[in-house]
Amino acid sequence: MTSAPSVRQPVHTQVVEGFGTVTITPVDPAADSALIHRWVTQERARFWGMGEADREQVQEIYEDVDRRTTHHAFMVSRDGEQVALFQTYDCAEDRVGECYEVRPGDVGVHLLIGPATGPVEHGFTGSLMTVFIDFVFSDEAARRVVVEPDARNTKAVSLMERTGFVLGPKVVLPEIDLPQVYLPAKPAQLAFYTAPEGARTTD
Repeated sequence: MTSAPSVRQPVHTQVVEGFGTVTITPVDPAADSALIHRWVTQERARFWGMGEADREQVQEIYEDVDRRTTHHAFMVSRDGEQVALFQTYDCAEDRVGECYEVRPGDVGVHLLIGPATGPVEHGFTGSLMTVFIDFVFSDEAARRVVVEPDARNTKAVSLMERTGFVLGPKVVLPEIDLPQVYLPAKPAQLAFYTAPEGARTTD
């Protein structure tokens, strides 16, 4: 992990009691690509699907995301230290939309926790998930959070269940082969989190 800040401005800041201040800032592809590359090429991140990418390819991928209005990538910091990569997307404009019946207000998310530099903190990822869910539902158009972790990633699937997601079907996300990005087909476990009435928050 690193404390080097992105040059972009935060879009969400939230204080979590007993955990710290969590800040969500849009990825700056040029400024953040070296850190993201270090994270995604580690064995622990094998399910992220970018293990063979070099730094330039990582930057190109996030430049492509940056140009889109339907997909967004964020660096996440706790008390000024960058600890995670968080992405959101419109399910109707993503390959997952070919695998289930998308509802209005469905927001897909991806999460990659950066490698720890100290002892493992119990509840670390769960605390971040609370912030991410609050951030997604701060958009009044959002109705449901959708995740599609690799079906073989049992730790991620278990985390979703503990966080309150309801498991859906197992699907195979289709291959994407474009000049800007290549994604292989992926066996995925769909899971859904619907906000209780009145639970949406704002900054």
